[in-house]
Amino acid sequence: MTSQLTSVSIRSRVAGTISVAVEVFSERSVVVARTSSNERAGALSAKDGESLARAGEMAHDLRLPLVLWLASSGADVGEGMDALDGWGRAAHAISRCSGVVPIIAVAPGPLVSGPALLLGLSDLVIMTPEAGAFVSGPNMVEAFTGVAISPEDLGGTRIHAVTSGLCTLETNDPAAALGDLLSYLPNHADEISPRYEIGDPPYRLVEELREIVPASERASYDMRDVARSVGDEDSFIDLWAEWAPQIVTGFLRLDGRAIGVVANQPRALAGTLDIAASQKGARFVRLCDAFNLPILTLVDTPGFLPGKDLEWRGMIRHGAELAFAYAEATVPRLCVIVRKAYGGAYIVMDSKGLGNDLCVAWPGAEIAVMGAQGAAQILYRRTDEATRAQKEEEYKETLLTPYPAAERGFVDAVIDPAETRAVLVRCLSILSTKRETLSQRRHDAGPL
Repeated sequence: MTSQLTSVSIRSRVAGTISVAVEVFSERSVVVARTSSNERAGALSAKDGESLARAGEMAHDLRLPLVLWLASSGADVGEGMDALDGWGRAAHAISRCSGVVPIIAVAPGPLVSGPALLLGLSDLVIMTPEAGAFVSGPNMVEAFTGVAISPEDLGGTRIHAVTSGLCTLETNDPAAALGDLLSYLPNHADEISPRYEIGDPPYRLVEELREIVPASERASYDMRDVARSVGDEDSFIDLWAEWAPQIVTGFLRLDGRAIGVVANQPRALAGTLDIAASQKGARFVRLCDAFNLPILTLVDTPGFLPGKDLEWRGMIRHGAELAFAYAEATVPRLCVIVRKAYGGAYIVMDSKGLGNDLCVAWPGAEIAVMGAQGAAQILYRRTDEATRAQKEEEYKETLLTPYPAAERGFVDAVIDPAETRAVLVRCLSILSTKRETLSQRRHDAGPL
């Protein structure tokens, strides 16, 4: 893949480590700000800050994706406050792009201090194995805490891919990864993503989905296999794959249309939701909603992960982020309940109550306040063990099925798993004309 086919340089004679250009990348015009000099380890001067700000302004005004291809040791200490002010101007211009045009950052090397925060302002972050990012370096951390730590352990790519959630994709070929991501996104928020004719029959039956869920309710399976099966062939991209792995987020195509997928992952913590999973899902839902990507939610979760530390760290507040993100989303929203959907986690995974457009369930789905064992222990705690076991079986047979929810309108249809792709393609086509009138307000004040 060729990363730069044509280029129009901006501020080409301004001295500094940052160059700005409008480039044609994978047949898409984008505004690129990149580190083009290793002078002073890529330290950003005041003029570099102005160049970054100009890139943000152009991307915003031209309605083109903004690509930040950066490696930097931080603000230029020799310029003092002027360099800091330049970084502030860059952050202001880039922040204005948020929700207007996609912001994709590529980190091929280290980023320190203020420039590292530019990754946090981006929608998607691509890092190479040689990259790294931290606000305070190892020397400062050791001086302040007394703990010696290497740059890799403090802010290496693996740390951001697994622990912090900053890294969307880790790759040795950032140009190819950038091209892949751009193919799923529109140029700006007033466009629809490009549609590709892949040749995969839109209404094909997916026979393997009838057998994908194990017979044992305690056995796991890979929800990514469900996403790959219902989507167009070889079209699924797993994003933030190693961070909060109990929830899957990624791009997919259905009949050539780009969509976002949010799915519980039974293979990790049984698909329970914790703080990181809620944040990961909420951030991705907001990204899809900002850029007109329909959202497909695949549900198999027994609930929120219990724990004292989670509650103390704000499980209520962060769990609400996911509910809020879905509730305010205006793009077409499709939900498939694959197996378990219990309690509050059922609600926040784009339930009908949160306003999804279509909710279907597989025949073996379990939709309830809680599992049969827990319900029997609460409802029949004063009875003997044999009676509780009998009531548990009755609960499974009568309430732990998708049909009571369907009778109440919480599920639109109970479908054959093999027909899932056909149903989703048909409904996505119908919902392509969906429009909602947004309320007149400056911005929401939702949980963060």
